[in-house]
Amino acid sequence: MQLPLYKIDAFTDRLFGGNPACVVPLQEWLEDALLQQIARENAVPETAFFIPDGNRFALRWFTPDLEMDLCGHATLATAHALKTILHHPEETIVFTSRSGPLEVSVHNGLYTLNFPSRNPVPAPLPDIIRQALDRQPRAVLKARDYVLVYDSEADVRDIQINRSIFDQINLDPGGMIITAKGEHCDFVSRFFTPQTVMFEDPVTGSAHCSLIPYWAAQLGKKEMEAVQLSERTGRLHCVDNGDRVLIAGQARTYAIGTLWTE
Repeated sequence: MQLPLYKIDAFTDRLFGGNPACVVPLQEWLEDALLQQIARENAVPETAFFIPDGNRFALRWFTPDLEMDLCGHATLATAHALKTILHHPEETIVFTSRSGPLEVSVHNGLYTLNFPSRNPVPAPLPDIIRQALDRQPRAVLKARDYVLVYDSEADVRDIQINRSIFDQINLDPGGMIITAKGEHCDFVSRFFTPQTVMFEDPVTGSAHCSLIPYWAAQLGKKEMEAVQLSERTGRLHCVDNGDRVLIAGQARTYAIGTLWTE
């Protein structure tokens, strides 16, 4: 079987920035084991698969290790593929997913994700995580992911994590967000997942489902600019809408090709 494959850099206005995702259109679902093998072979943080679902598209996301319940950058990449490669005519694209219906609106090359808010609440920090960190946070919260709040952008940029210790904990399907108020934006973050091929995710849209309500409350503002301080760097425009969050960014197509499954 031959399938189209699109590789797209999301949450960036330049190639080789943001977070790379592969997008694979399907006419019907393949077996889960095969979807996982394709994602592992693609060797990017997420591979998105979608099929037509009436006037919507059913969407699933796989890392090289497992299926995720929500992924921002691969959703943005899928919307970009639908608009720029497959020429979908609508300005609003609706996906069905494990996290419910998700809308992506497109305007002047900016993709705005309408995602569920996941407001984090105070939580104890597991000892394994504490031991893995070279500096300790001033606050710890949790929704799907642990959210570790630091005093400065430098703390987020310079933190060292002992992976041999960190990998002893299983946060499936979540991870660990570290965040602080930004020097040239509203807030910054980084995202790490133990026991995975992709230890640090370059830009994590779903993490902002928790970061947006937290920083909206801390900063007293609804609209914010965020930067994820990975090596590739990602920029996100964020809006707190109560039980929903808006996460906007750009994308660039890196490659268009074909994959063979046998």
